[in-house]
Parts: sequence; C-alpha cells; structure tokens
Amino acid sequence: MHSMGVDDEADLVARLRAGDVEAFDAIYDEYRPRIFGFLLRLSRRRTVAEDLLDETFLRLVRHAPALRADTNLGAWLFTVARNLYWSYRRASALEDDVDPVTLSLWPVAAGDPSPFDLAAGSELESRLDQALAGLPPQQREVLLLVIREGLKPMEAADVCGISAEALRQRLARARAALICRMNLERPIRRYGT
Repeated sequence: MHSMGVDDEADLVARLRAGDVEAFDAIYDEYRPRIFGFLLRLSRRRTVAEDLLDETFLRLVRHAPALRADTNLGAWLFTVARNLYWSYRRASALEDDVDPVTLSLWPVAAGDPSPFDLAAGSELESRLDQALAGLPPQQREVLLLVIREGLKPMEAADVCGISAEALRQRLARARAALICRMNLERPIRRYGT
C-alpha cells in the first residue's frame, strides 16, 4: 500500500523541514486519502473525519521543522490522526451506539466483474462494513491500520502507542470479533418455502 519509497520519503522530509511548500503538497496528495479513510472509518462521521484530517496536516506544518530526518511520514501522520481522534472522543464523550455509516473496508478491484460478482461482493462488503462498525473503536482501529492501510504490525503498534505484543493480541481479538460478528450477521436462507 506504500507507493512512496524510503529515499523519496527522506527527501520529502528534508524538503519539508526546510519549508518547501511543494514537499507539503506532495505529502498531502500521497497521504490525504489514506488518513481521511482511516479517520472516517474510525469516527463514522464525515464532518469529524474532515476536521481531524485538517488538524492532522496543520500539525504536520507546525512540527515540520522539528521532524527527524528519518521520520516515517505514514506512521507519524497516522499517529497524529489517531491521537486527535481519541482526544476528540474524550472531549465529546461520543456514544458508541451511532448508526453505522456504509463505508468500504476494501479497495475496489480493477476489471469488469460480472453482475453476480457485483451482487455477491456488495452483500459481503455491506456485511463486513456493518460488522466492522459494530466493533469497539480500539479493535476497529487496529484492523484499519493493519488490513486497510497495510501498516506493518510494528508500525501499527507505534501508531497506537502500545507494544508489539499488545498489538498482536488486540489484532487477534479484533479479527476474532469481526469473524464472530460476520457469522452472526449472516442472512438466514430458507429453501423450499
């Protein structure tokens, strides 16, 4: 899921630290869709995700001169976005019983799928989205970081501010909970009636 190489990222960090606006634009173009998708799926509210996305990139601008030369931009941005989300949650005492928003966890596949593939994929995607939205936020965030965003478990652990072992356990519980929710939401089919 990373389209930017390590050398490219190091160059962008150096340019950003020097105040190069074009470096910021390149970083914004590269990471905005991913950070926004992460925040949208985590918060389940478009306006919240937009506000937190804006604040994430404002923090990047504010902290650019102090970034280390070896900064992993993706991990840094996801960490800031995650921390802003949890601060928002604490400040607003957000309830978890919000109606789930239909969001796609998986990227759209290339090619021309058949009508059957479209219908089956749509049903599975809908069930997956509902099951994911029903998970507690901490479980939802690890699944989004590792599965959707393709972060390595060590990177996701850094983003979440937990040990690699704690992330491994949280990810295992999240996967199990997602599978359980998917099985509970399986439509009951009656044949011969």
